[in-house]
Amino acid sequence: MRVLLVEDEPDLAVAIKRTLIQHKYLVDWVMDGKEAWAYLENSYTQYTLAIFDWMLPGLSGLELCKQLRHKNNPLPVLILTAKDTIADKVIGLDAGADDYLIKPFGMVELLARLRALQRRSPQFQPQKLTIGNLTLDYGNNLIVTQNATGNKQEISLTNKEFQLLEYFMKHLNQILTTEQIRNQLWEVSAEPISNVVAAQIRLLRRKLVNSGCTNMIETLHGTGYRLNF
Repeated sequence: MRVLLVEDEPDLAVAIKRTLIQHKYLVDWVMDGKEAWAYLENSYTQYTLAIFDWMLPGLSGLELCKQLRHKNNPLPVLILTAKDTIADKVIGLDAGADDYLIKPFGMVELLARLRALQRRSPQFQPQKLTIGNLTLDYGNNLIVTQNATGNKQEISLTNKEFQLLEYFMKHLNQILTTEQIRNQLWEVSAEPISNVVAAQIRLLRRKLVNSGCTNMIETLHGTGYRLNF
């Protein structure tokens, strides 16, 4: 799950980002509304949720919401603000926000509100994603495989391995370029490393092979990769 965090208070943003990463979110953090809009218009990056501070340089969180809804973008948005009157809440919700969280707040409440937004969103992800004999368990960061005799094997994944396999499973039998994978699974601001995708695929492929899932991730030289099933 990828989140766009737009917050110009560095201490708060760092705390939010750290918490979200600990809970398996991939987070792009920006401090300016205009930069955030550039991220949202990037067709290579698909966000699951957005967190906008109300008051931002460039474009405010409300203006970002209005522009999203004007383009019929259904991305779930949580607004953060110190404004706490009913009138302020109405303004925020009418601008297109899906929820409203008043500062200061606890990270437990932030996470609960994000989970609620996911449940209401058509992009909501189930607890498990299954293709054939391969199941991705969201709750435990596991792959569960089942052989012909019904025996199951559980294999732990790192967060990045989990995100990579999920991306492949949601694009089954489709060719994914290195650029597509890098743009979707690494932060936009991350320093590009030429072989980071190939290295991560090698680690994931090794775990799949060790669990008996051979030849699942195909390398198409000069083109990209494909999960075959």
